[in-house]
Amino acid sequence: MALGTRIDSLVGNTPLLRLARLERDCPGVTLLAKAEWCNPGGSVKDRAALRILTRAAEDGRLQPGMTVLDATSGNTGIAYAWIGAARGWPVQLCMPGGVTVERQKILRALGAQLVLTSPMEGSDGAIREARKLAAEHPGRWFYADQYSNDDNWRAHFETTGPEILAQTEGAITHFVATLGTSGTFMGVGRRLREAKRDVRLVSLQPDSPFHGLEGLKHMDSAIVPKIYDAGLADENREIATEDAYRMVKRLATEEGLLVGISAGAAAVGALAVARELKSGVVVTVFPDNGFKYLSERFWEETPRC
Repeated sequence: MALGTRIDSLVGNTPLLRLARLERDCPGVTLLAKAEWCNPGGSVKDRAALRILTRAAEDGRLQPGMTVLDATSGNTGIAYAWIGAARGWPVQLCMPGGVTVERQKILRALGAQLVLTSPMEGSDGAIREARKLAAEHPGRWFYADQYSNDDNWRAHFETTGPEILAQTEGAITHFVATLGTSGTFMGVGRRLREAKRDVRLVSLQPDSPFHGLEGLKHMDSAIVPKIYDAGLADENREIATEDAYRMVKRLATEEGLLVGISAGAAAVGALAVARELKSGVVVTVFPDNGFKYLSERFWEETPRC
């Protein structure tokens, strides 16, 4: 008889939450969000990281004695770190120095080694540093390269997308999600489009190169992920940092959901889409909760909606 379960078996099958109070702003529309903080590492990135590392170990790209290397703004790094700890793979991460102290402490607690890059260069600076390290010592690392690795979006094609179809009983009409690596949007969008040709896919990104939406990319000014296909979205919308901050506080005080900043941006975009409809089922993804962002100043500085 098998007793207990492995932690990595808990990735996926996250709840789809109804945003009942936000729905008052869009009568006739159902507004739903995937609660991705229910994954073991606390974010949607557990899905991609688990597939990336598992496939690499299976095909020999990740061999005993090698260290997992990648660039991250936090959540994918946390996913690599807990999976690496559970499976015995050392992890080294390049990360912008301006990320919250909570994320740095979590990563160090899980045993990851950090290389902090210039906060002014954001995630692009971390990507450049990871590429440099990978080029200088190729045999030392398994360079996961989440921005270019097809296992990133395939994780969502095979898990997140089918879950949304099942949880909405195929009734979804609009999928709205933020762009960082773009893996979630690419994978879910392709799976939904395969199942429902008329589903509308809306991508979200920051409204300027200088933004406070950590983990998200302003594609016109950033290093564009190789896995990103701009042609998949029916529409791309831009989100202001201040609107995302206000929505984070609104979700906390009106829905009882303490979510992260990218979830706030996702809610802003999803609500904007829903307000333009007379009926429909709008689904978005809340990548993580807000516990890693409580040191951010906007909690005190930004008024409620």
